[in-house]
Amino acid sequence: MINFRTPSKSSRIIFLCSVANFINAADRVIMPITIVPMTDEFKWSLHWQGWILSAFPVGYFTSQIVGACAARRLGGRLVLLSAVLLWSATTVITPAIAPHSVIALVLCRTLLGLGEGLGLPTIFQIFAQYVPLEERSRAIAYLVAAGSVGQTVASLVCPHIHWEVSFYTFGILGLVWAIFWSLLVRENMIPFSDSIIETNSLEPLLTGGSDDSSLRTPRFRGWKSQWNKDPVGETESGAAENKNVHWSQFLCHWPLWGVYAAHFAMNWSSYIIMQWLPTYMARSLSASSLAISLSALPYIANSLVGIAAGHAADALISRRGWPVLSVRRLMTNLGLLGPAFSLLIFCSVNNLAVAVLLVSISMGLCACNSAGHLSNHAEIAPNHAGITFAISNTLATIPGILCGPMTAELVTSSRGRWFPVFVLAATVNLTGAVIYQSQSSASQII
Repeated sequence: MINFRTPSKSSRIIFLCSVANFINAADRVIMPITIVPMTDEFKWSLHWQGWILSAFPVGYFTSQIVGACAARRLGGRLVLLSAVLLWSATTVITPAIAPHSVIALVLCRTLLGLGEGLGLPTIFQIFAQYVPLEERSRAIAYLVAAGSVGQTVASLVCPHIHWEVSFYTFGILGLVWAIFWSLLVRENMIPFSDSIIETNSLEPLLTGGSDDSSLRTPRFRGWKSQWNKDPVGETESGAAENKNVHWSQFLCHWPLWGVYAAHFAMNWSSYIIMQWLPTYMARSLSASSLAISLSALPYIANSLVGIAAGHAADALISRRGWPVLSVRRLMTNLGLLGPAFSLLIFCSVNNLAVAVLLVSISMGLCACNSAGHLSNHAEIAPNHAGITFAISNTLATIPGILCGPMTAELVTSSRGRWFPVFVLAATVNLTGAVIYQSQSSASQII
């Protein structure tokens, strides 16, 4: 008789958070895909297209740190639920707004970014506390891969249905997720089932709390196991835990700036591809609506390589005995330098199939960052990973704000040529790789 093993409580949380990221990523790529038929219908200029595409990152930029702090004060369960409801509602109402006012559409896209920006810092805060070191790369890899799958599904589905249906479908999916989250997730489900935990230690993360405004982190107490190598008052290296941290500490350490720079560079090329690939394929490579579905292939590559990189990184650390820092640097270099060279070749290719292959290689290698600098937060700031990720993701959203109008300006000023756009992206990636290689660390600094 087959015995089915009930998923652990933490596994359910990771699964639901990954599904949320699936919806998050799908919602953000609907507009880059549908903007082609919407532009044909509403006659938007290239510059207006740039502002519409960049409106999302503006909202995303403003809510990163707010999301991390809100998770501590109000509880991760409530903040994530509120975030999904906000971004799903704005997705649903987009078809009603688009025909009437471009400015209103830009504001709606900004609210979408505001909601989605609350999501990942909350999830990272939960993961940093309740996912063990030897599984951390995989957990983040699955989270990132779920986002790539969401982008893939949206890229495959949206070109074949009316643009209005695209927004309705994925918006309603988010509302359905909110129902399941409300029913299945309770405050006492976040901790590991085999852990002995102080009840009060959960309050700052899940239900808020009335403690002071210092940047505190809930800790497990009274136990020590492979799930957490640093009981209260002690880190993996034996150093004392620093609960009270001034905000300046998040900005004055070079290892943090190494992570910030790598994340910024990764997002620059990612936003170029996410925002402009369907338009580039349609306008420069004369791709049909059916061929635009090929824009899903880079996201498929991103998902597969991301999971493989996560497992490979964990294997190098736990089985091969590689230093954590060496693994993080290896994965980050693959994730930044690989896309840089791929994009340089991509911009000189006129064949659609070869172009899609090159951008798929670029996005696939980019996924290695999930086991690189994205996993580095929990090592250099294990008690404040949600805050450091929020700061990093805030800075890394700046490329999303700039890429829309800047790409439109570069293409327009160069008489329709996209070469300057991709050369700039490759240069930013190279710079980020150099900074991370020289400044990164795997030791706790906060």
